Amino acid sequence: MNVFHLEKHPHVELCDLLKLQGWSESGAAAKQAIAAGDVTVDGQTETRKRCKIVAGQVVRFGGESVTVQA
Repeated sequence: MNVFHLEKHPHVELCDLLKLQGWSESGAAAKQAIAAGDVTVDGQTETRKRCKIVAGQVVRFGGESVTVQA
């Protein structure tokens, strides 16, 4: 499982996380995948494109997963 570090930020938006992880080619593609219900956060389908992801949450997309850490 991959780990994403928030650095000094309190959160990262879900669509940005998909881009930063290299799971999406663009912001538009990330938003489409989220709207289609292809992304889960902590095991639940998440359709809010700008959902704030905080430390401790696990995001899954396309067979990949990442744990967000502070």
